[in-house]
Parts: sequence; C-alpha cells; structure tokens
Amino acid sequence: MAGKTKQIVFNKRLGNAHARLACAIALSLCGGSALAAPLAVLNHNGSYVVVESYAPNIVRVTISDNASKAEAAPGYGFVGTPDESGWTHQANASSDRFVSKALTLEIVQPKQGPMDTMARYFAPTLPPVALKVSKPDGEVILDMTGWEMSPHKVNGEQTYRVGASFVAPADEHYYGLGQNQEGILDYRERTVECKHDYDAPAGETVCVPFLVTNKGYGILWDNPSATRISAAVNGRTLWQSNVGERVSFFIITGNTTDDIYAGYRKLTGATPLPPKAAFGFIQSKARYESQQQILDAAAGYRQRGYPLDIIVLDWFYWTKMGQFDINPAEFPDPAAMNKTLHDEGIQTIISVWPRFERTSRFFSFLASHGWLLKDANGQPVDGLPFRNDRAGALIDSTNPQARAWYWGQIRDNLASKGFDYFWLDETEPDLVPDGSFYSIGSGDRYHNVFPLLHTEGVSEGSRRDRPNKRNLILARAAYIGAQRNGALFWSSDIQPTWEALKRQVPTGLDFTASGLAYWGNDIGGWQPLPPEHTPAHKPLLDPSDARTVVGGYDDYPELFARWFQYGTFTPTLRVHGMRKAVEVWAYGKGAEQVVVKYLRLRYSLIPYTYALGKHTYDSGAPFMRGLFMDFPDDPNVATIGDEYMFGPAFLVAPVTDQGVEHRKVYLPAGSDWYNFWTNEKFTGGQTIDVSAPIDTIPLFVRAGSIIPMGEQIPSTATPQKLASIRVYPGKDADFVLYDDDGVSYNYEHGSGKSTRLHWNDKQQTLSASDGMDVSKLIQVMGR
Repeated sequence: MAGKTKQIVFNKRLGNAHARLACAIALSLCGGSALAAPLAVLNHNGSYVVVESYAPNIVRVTISDNASKAEAAPGYGFVGTPDESGWTHQANASSDRFVSKALTLEIVQPKQGPMDTMARYFAPTLPPVALKVSKPDGEVILDMTGWEMSPHKVNGEQTYRVGASFVAPADEHYYGLGQNQEGILDYRERTVECKHDYDAPAGETVCVPFLVTNKGYGILWDNPSATRISAAVNGRTLWQSNVGERVSFFIITGNTTDDIYAGYRKLTGATPLPPKAAFGFIQSKARYESQQQILDAAAGYRQRGYPLDIIVLDWFYWTKMGQFDINPAEFPDPAAMNKTLHDEGIQTIISVWPRFERTSRFFSFLASHGWLLKDANGQPVDGLPFRNDRAGALIDSTNPQARAWYWGQIRDNLASKGFDYFWLDETEPDLVPDGSFYSIGSGDRYHNVFPLLHTEGVSEGSRRDRPNKRNLILARAAYIGAQRNGALFWSSDIQPTWEALKRQVPTGLDFTASGLAYWGNDIGGWQPLPPEHTPAHKPLLDPSDARTVVGGYDDYPELFARWFQYGTFTPTLRVHGMRKAVEVWAYGKGAEQVVVKYLRLRYSLIPYTYALGKHTYDSGAPFMRGLFMDFPDDPNVATIGDEYMFGPAFLVAPVTDQGVEHRKVYLPAGSDWYNFWTNEKFTGGQTIDVSAPIDTIPLFVRAGSIIPMGEQIPSTATPQKLASIRVYPGKDADFVLYDDDGVSYNYEHGSGKSTRLHWNDKQQTLSASDGMDVSKLIQVMGR
C-alpha cells in the first residue's frame, strides 16, 4: 500500500471514532449491520470513497463529500458483517485495486488538468470518482463512470439528490427492483420509479432496490428514499435517489445467479421456512361478514373433499378502525370458531390494519406518545384527502416502542382468540409519508422503510411470545431484508381482467428476482367484477350456472380457471376478491372441475415445494425463477417473461389470453424436455406450439429431474405419505427431500429429515441417502 493511502486510512479511522461509536449506539438510525474498519478510505480531492468487503464476492462502495457520511454503516435492511478475509489492497499513482479470489475492484485516480471553457461553467463541482469491477479472468462486468450529489430541499430539509451512473453494454439485461406491474420482465431501456406506490397506473409498485443482471453481478442500492433507475438508457444505467448525503451500494458477483442470491442472504438475512400450511391452499374473501360465513365456507371444502389449509378473515370485522376488537354481533365467539376450524385441520389469518380513527380507543394514547405519523406541525396525519381516505392516522412503526405496543395489541386481542397468523395490510404505507414525519426523520427520506419495520415488529414479537409457532405474515409491500420477517407478499388490489393476469407473470418473476422468494397474487383479481363484459372469443367455460357470481362477465369462469392454473405454480396459492362468492365451486361446474384438478395437483406437489422452501432458507435462492437464472448460456431467454421455472424441474407457460387453446412455448437450450401431461420428449433450443385446452396449462419437466409426489390430504395438518417419485431421465439427477413438523422453528437446528435422492441415468437406478426403499415409489417417465 502506498504511504499516502496508508496515512489517509489510519487518520480517517481515528478521526471518525466518535461518529462510529455514536452510530453503534443508535443503530436504528444507521442501519443494522455491525461496524468494522473498512478496507480503505480514499480521499479523491475531496470525494471520500470507502470500500468495505463482506465476502470474497461482496463489496460495498460509499462515496460522499463528507468523510463521516461515507464511513457510516449501511442503512435499513442490512444485517451482514464486514469481513476482509481474503482481500488485498494494491495502490499506485493511477488507481487503488482491491482483489479477492472472486473479483477485482479498481478505483481510478482522477486525472488532473486545467478546465476547458465549457467545463468552467457546466462541469460538476464534485471531484470525479470512477471504478471498475472485473472477474478473476480480467473481464470487466461493471464500469461506474460518475456520481452525483445535487443540492435541493425536500420536506423542509436541505439535502441532496444522490446517484451514480454505469456503462450499459448492448447485451446486458436487468431484473428485480421489487414489484413493477407494467408487464415486462427485462428493464433494459426502461425507467423504474422505485418507490412504494399504491396508485401506480399499472398496479401497485414496491421498491426493493436490488438489480440483478445477466452479466454475473447485482447492485444492491442502499438508500430508502424514492429512487429512479434508468437501465441502459442512452448507453448508461443511472441510479438517482431523492434524499441522501452519500452514494452507497453493494456489488455482489457470482458464477451463477444463485451465488448472487446467497450474497443477498448474507447481507440482509435468511428467508425463514414458512409453516407447511403456507404451501397449501389459502381461501380469502373481501369479505366474510360473519363467523357463520367462515364456518360455512370451510365446511364446504370438507364436505366436498377439497383440500384447504388456511381461511382468512379480512377487514371490517372490527367496530372501529384501530379498535383491536371483533364485532360480537357478527363474530359472537371467535375463539370457538377457531377451535372448530383447528379441529378440521384449518388455520386462520386475520387482517390487521395500521390505522387509527380519532374516535377509536387508542388514538389519544398513540397521539400523546408521539407514535403516529406526523405533519410538519407535529400533529397526527389523519387520512389522505386526494383518495378520500378517512381511515385515520398511521402507527409509526419506525419507533421501536410503537411497534412493540402494536404487536402487544395483536397478541392480546387477536392471537389470544386463536388466530394463527396475521395479514398486515397497507404496509406501503397507504397513507403516503411524503411531506410528513416519522420518528426517525422525514417520510421523504425514509419513504420505503415502513414495510420492513412494520413486519419486523410483528415477526419479532411473535417469535418471542410464540416460540414454538412459525411466523407467517401476509404483506402488501416489501423492502430490503423484509424476507427475514416471514412474510408472504402479494401484488395488491389488482383488476379481475385478462390484462391483469398477463401482467402478473413477469411481475412475480421480477419480485422473486429481487431476493424475496414468497410472492403471490389475488387469484381472480381483487376489484369487483364489471356488470357486463364482452369476451373476445366464445368462452371456453359455460357461465350460465354461475350468474349470481359472474353476472354478465361471460368469460370470467374461464379467466378464473386460467388464473388458478397459474397460481398453482406460484409460491403462494390464494384466492381473494370482492365477489359475491369466491370459493372454488362458485364459478360453475365446468370451472369447478378444472380448478379442483389443479388444487389437488398443488397438494400432490407439497413434498416438492416444501423441499424447495427449505432450500431457499439454506441458500437464499428463489424457487419461482425467470428463465435467465437457470439458462445463462441461452441468449433467447433473456427477455422471456411469460414462462418460468418452478423449482429445478418445472417449466411453466401460463395461458393468459381469452379463448386460446394453443400457445407457443420456448424450451431453453441445453436440456431435453418432457411434456408433463403427455410425456412426449422435446429437444431444447426450440419454440413449439403446445395444445392448451381449458383444463391444461402448458407444463414441461427438464430431463434429469426428480419430482416427489404426495398422497392427497385434507390439509397439511394431516401427515402426507409419498405416493410416487417421478424421474424424468436423460441426465443424472439429485433432489433433497425434506420434511419436519411443519410448525416449529426446530428446522433451524437441524431437527428435520433430509433425504438425498439420486438418479443414475446410465444405470437407470434411483437411490436414497437414508436407505429408503424407493423401488415401489419410482416412476420413470417417458418410456
């Protein structure tokens, strides 16, 4: 290391001891990561560049004109610990190089020289910073060419718009960034407004500022304010956050996308294994208006022999918003209701809102403690006039005391009645915080953090007070690290249309590409059905025996059936909506037959999907996967957003157009494929026309796959035996079957049972690591 660089590093470490100690004391303001000395602090003529390593393939870069801001810990969502093991720092007159076995980060010394006439008036006043990231073989995969701190005032606060720009190669593609419902997978040549926005034109947007590329790296942006990302627009990718005093981001590299998700896990926390019930079927409605309606719906499933794991009590069961009570006129004995359901192997979710109307019993208490979102005068923000929202004030979950109190009310008033899990609605929050103030600062500065902290309070409280019961939270928004709170996320209040269904497929793939594995949607759409709808083609299902539900929406039974087929192959299978009836038998006999076929298939696949959930906990890798994740050598998949992998075996190609009974399916190169329904074998690297009658979703299995199939059960409360183990030959294959009690946290301590299944393709034999007799279970497909 050059002597000058050594002096800078040591002086800055000592000079900022006070700031780093203060930050350690107030982690709620500085983020959750442990503090450690960085690899280096570089002074580029007044631009301070801090480099921190977290693993051989993970490095954080922070840039500011203020040294203490540059050295501060990461912000909200991060729990990783810096680790300089395996890194070296090499400095010379032209650059600083930080080298590990996985990557090289080079920060180039800016060239000195006189300004030309134009630069004298229009060049940035910030001293320039440029960096490159390369693979061990020297290939440059990331090239940052500039950074930004532009002063402006936001919500009365003098601050900066902060950003950075990167070279965008012609063959680079971009995924992730949370939830954006425009219906396009690849963000190339697009601009994304990364902020929680219930009112976004295409459907609610959710910001998780993690951008994953097909070039072997991802950028995890460390700023919770509203952020704009323009990916490969005019040859560059530009990040700009509305509020900040530094540029801070993590670079994660990997030979595979799963290496990148393992890095995300290391930085932001593991995704818990949900209770096994979450892998079954969840029935919801807006809303079941009484205790008897819930019991009748549950009984309808049991009487028909249809599986059901969870039923949901949605909003307005209370007497007032924020009352934390259950209206006794409609729900005379919720504890008895829950016992009846539990006796049938059915669990319950209850919706809990973060809002408090003025006449509710807790409003004055919360206001007096300062535990509500405030306006500039320190008064509670009460409703949202532009949306005619009169639902009351918002709990300030950025305040640890407020969120601890909030969980206490859930525990004492709702969990005490036997409700199993909690639906935390409005987690954006719906009461837009911009122009208002949290306990930690302005709502503009912390626009995106609410869902992380709001779910965290319930997750931590439930874990503490119910130590033997896994947490499950249904949540409408997310942020960096929210996956560790045990949340299942969904795509908000979508329309009951073919267009909305079509948009869901790439929307979900980008969400899971953001490092959050559990995503779903309101099957059938949430909004009310229009009174009339003219289909583009003759409906494939007869609506005549479903008129009380579908009215004049003649093709709605067809839409619901296609939507349910798709939902079967998403992490969360949940029906919801503002329809007169929502149960699977409500859309006519024809639709019922189709839907129940897939409901039963979902339960047959629980041994497969539950094992995928355990793998996600261990690895951080999602199991609903864009094709770009598993076929990086096939350039044809880079922009495909209407097909995806569900675990390592299934390629799913939903039908999202009305009246269609065929669709084109691209089978990725590098593998052979089997049609799941016919066992016909195809070579990869081609597009085929696939028959898709109304009872069939195009579904393929990769050659060299093992799929364990379970017996039919009424719910996951009933132990499930294996019915078969399907092998799709063509390559050697492995699959780790996993099972446990499905309820407790004991899996974290290795108490579950893992069985490695191995298929030897040459010998055509299947073996199990624990000696399980698989001879009576194996089915070799395609013979």
